[in-house]
Amino acid sequence: MTREVRILENAGALCRAAAAEFAQSAGAAAREKGLCAIALSGGSTPKSLYAMLATDPSLRAQIPWDKLHLFFGDERHVPPDNPESNFRMAQEAMLSKAPLAPEQIARIKGEYPEAARAAKEYEQTLRQFFKLADGQFPRFDLVLLGMGPDGHTASLFPGTKALYEEERLVVSNWVGKFFTERITMTAPVLNNAARVMFLVQGEDKAPALKAVLEGPYEPEQLPAQLIQPHNGTVLWLVERAAARLLDCAKL
Repeated sequence: MTREVRILENAGALCRAAAAEFAQSAGAAAREKGLCAIALSGGSTPKSLYAMLATDPSLRAQIPWDKLHLFFGDERHVPPDNPESNFRMAQEAMLSKAPLAPEQIARIKGEYPEAARAAKEYEQTLRQFFKLADGQFPRFDLVLLGMGPDGHTASLFPGTKALYEEERLVVSNWVGKFFTERITMTAPVLNNAARVMFLVQGEDKAPALKAVLEGPYEPEQLPAQLIQPHNGTVLWLVERAAARLLDCAKL
């Protein structure tokens, strides 16, 4: 695995760097194989990124929109019109404003009463799109991820069962501290990506980020440590406030 940590001065600079990386990854994949498969993330930082991609004329022109196939790394157990929905956020910020056809967007159906059904159906969606045989994992061209103050990423939370999944592509994951189910891609899927890009901002993330990047390997406590693409690269784009405890930020 190749890991790069890039520290940006503020949220705006982080967003611009992420947009440039998104455009580069999408363009390269589209040129190489005629399509680009991307797993989107929820959260406030990606929301700004999505809005920039859809509305900034120079960036928008760099994206091969007709070649994109967009998926979601995780979803809340809520309907798509719920304010907590990752799909709703992405839809309002980018999907509804970009030249995308409905068949280019695969959302997780968090409105199902049983989260396990949504997970199973989304796994089938991935298997069909990527034409997977048993035991194979999809290879995304780009996976977008965030990290919480507790070190979680996607909906892989500390101490939850999904951390130990090695065969399934998508699972429902009970998160006790929120008293709710989440639906999430598993670590083996995320680790099969060609490129993973973490977006981390906020001073409250600093202790967890220090532990994830520079501490001992304890993924049960810090699930973001699980994400180590075995045949790909991972880029951490970090706002300076979030990087304040990192050794590399002191150089």
